[in-house]
Amino acid sequence: MSALLHEASHFLAAAVPPPAGDGTVPQPKSNAPGTLTTKVNLVLGILAWAGTAAGVCGVLVTGAMMAISVKRGESSEHMSRLGMVLGGCVLVATAGPLVQFVFN
Repeated sequence: MSALLHEASHFLAAAVPPPAGDGTVPQPKSNAPGTLTTKVNLVLGILAWAGTAAGVCGVLVTGAMMAISVKRGESSEHMSRLGMVLGGCVLVATAGPLVQFVFN
């Protein structure tokens, strides 16, 4: 089994370019047309702003529901809902930097 894994690793790593003389690994060039990347970046920017706006609205709605339930004397699971909203906000906020880290 280890011989098979050894051969598979050599086959899969064959396409990786060797480091340059100074030890840096050359980055691959993008083949996408400039107009396409501009449009994709525009759509991703709009989605990022929409995600941020949805997160702010979610926090505001959860806070309003908490205030209403306290006034009525009801106990409910608003803290778990707030945690889910804040987790979504963190996911939206870190999506761009994570993708940029992985692909650049």
